[in-house]
Amino acid sequence: MFAQILGETTCGIDGVQILVEVDVSNGLPNFDLVGLPALAVRESKERVKAALRNSHYPFPMTKITVNLAPADLRKEGSGLDLPIAVGVLCCCRLLDAEKVREKVFVGELSLDGRIRKVSGVLSMIMDAKRSGAKEIFIPKDNAAEGKLVHGITVYTAATLSEIVEHLQGKAPLTPLPKENILQNQQRVYHVDFADVKGQLVARRGLEIAAAGGHSILLVGSPGCGKTMLARRMVTILPPMTEAEALEVTKIYSIVGLLPQADSVMLERPFRSPHHSISGSALLGGGSTPRPGEVTLSHNGVLFLDELPEFERYTLEMLRQPLEDGEVNISRVRAALTFPSRFILVAAQNPCPCGYLGDKLHRCTCKQKDIDAYRRKISGPLMDRMDMQINLARVEFAELKEKAAGESSAAIRERVVKARLIQQRRLGQWGLYCNAQMGRSEVVKYCKLDDNAQAVLEKYFNMLHLSARSHDRILKVARTIADLAGSEQITARHIAEAIQLRTSVSN
Repeated sequence: MFAQILGETTCGIDGVQILVEVDVSNGLPNFDLVGLPALAVRESKERVKAALRNSHYPFPMTKITVNLAPADLRKEGSGLDLPIAVGVLCCCRLLDAEKVREKVFVGELSLDGRIRKVSGVLSMIMDAKRSGAKEIFIPKDNAAEGKLVHGITVYTAATLSEIVEHLQGKAPLTPLPKENILQNQQRVYHVDFADVKGQLVARRGLEIAAAGGHSILLVGSPGCGKTMLARRMVTILPPMTEAEALEVTKIYSIVGLLPQADSVMLERPFRSPHHSISGSALLGGGSTPRPGEVTLSHNGVLFLDELPEFERYTLEMLRQPLEDGEVNISRVRAALTFPSRFILVAAQNPCPCGYLGDKLHRCTCKQKDIDAYRRKISGPLMDRMDMQINLARVEFAELKEKAAGESSAAIRERVVKARLIQQRRLGQWGLYCNAQMGRSEVVKYCKLDDNAQAVLEKYFNMLHLSARSHDRILKVARTIADLAGSEQITARHIAEAIQLRTSVSN
């Protein structure tokens, strides 16, 4: 007997449909699994045997061959257990092959026949829909993800027996209801910009960064509030759109980091890796490439505290994602592209001891140590920082001020208005914010009047800026103008953009 069942696996952050072919023929008892299965998939034959027996279904004591097509794609994960088991049952004539046509099965089987949760189900459902499947069966513990995709019927089951009885017509399962992704969107934060005392320039810089999606470097002595400011960045970012929320949810589902209580990632991610992180963990990689921190920060914030403490080789890897918004990873088995459009917020001390330029503490560093410290951050990487801001020590008078500062909600209101302007302007190009503009968009949307052009030319020549710096200044100035509700970029907007970019001396 021969049967074909549809299953799903993942490749990178996307789902891939797998055709599970099962052949049961006369011969000595044997169970062969072919089609480039990984170790977790090869072990599925033992799980399938035990699950069928413990679910009181016969297991044929003959020659069984299972082929996973396409054969040139390495199959990862344990989600192919369920389609293999369904295929064996079809060959045993316990299930009608016609009843499983155009249906997709995903799930890991336990030895007693229960169906366990698997990672990446959202990507698999989305791929099944693209492939034209009518129905998909997933583990009950993945039900939250199953409610998010419209246009395909999703069933959940806790055991193999439930799926068999449904397909036999004895106990039909109820399809999952669909959920409006943004209906439960509630923004509750335990931190707020109102808690921050002083640092008006840094607050302004972070507002511009949030409004335009720009990268920003904060430089200041220990205790001046760099980390405090950075951790409040997500509180002023605009809410995610439905497309952004699905994209982030898919990434977190793949890596198994989707919160148990949440069906969808509604809040923009904030990632803060330690400076001991490896290059593969930051950008993604491994023998089978997995997303790294830059991809987990997609549509959110990547905060790198104590920037010079990171390995220089690791930091240099950030050049491509900062420039292109994606990471290309090539391995022998696959070449994958991961999305990585994030806002980079970096923080560092001005010198090894941290007190260079401080009004109250004397710097104890030698000039050669200061130079070596600064050389840890290469010129090309610094050139990709849209804004570079010096933070001054917070005075006691500012700390004792009882009046709260401007709240995150008030700042976010201005940020949202600026983002809406950018979306109307750039939406036709598939761009969300000014930082994503390419050269052609900069030329089209960042036109300067004569005064603004004169200011930019003066400082471009005086500071020996690069062509990349020129475009990034224009992008920041465009965001400043959007925050002010101005269609025209004026000399004032250019001057502020230049000041925010060049306030840190190297």
